[in-house]
Amino acid sequence: MKSYLDLDVWKQSRLLVKSIYQATALFPNDEKFGLVNQMRRSAVSVPSNIAEGSGRSTAQDSLRFFFIARGSLFELETQLYLSFDLDFLPQKSLDSLIEQVTSCKKLLHGFINYYQTLV
Repeated sequence: MKSYLDLDVWKQSRLLVKSIYQATALFPNDEKFGLVNQMRRSAVSVPSNIAEGSGRSTAQDSLRFFFIARGSLFELETQLYLSFDLDFLPQKSLDSLIEQVTSCKKLLHGFINYYQTLV
């Protein structure tokens, strides 16, 4: 099995983290411990759980962490729409970030499907 460092889904989710940090740096200061913190935690959770799942000894155990990463992507997607609704993100930024989230969701879905064949 390849190292998680070689996985496209892990690499893409790292890029998503960077994009989220850059986007949230422009949010109002009073959101620093609110939506900014939550969005960053959701984003960081994705590559972190992919890495942790990849280090588990059984496919079943690995899948649990991959599904947590998947849930974090859905959570982040919702937070992006909320940020747009609150006028913290312009439409162009929202579209770009949603595109990244969607790409990560597709890659992770394929990765999870692969792992499910091992159970």
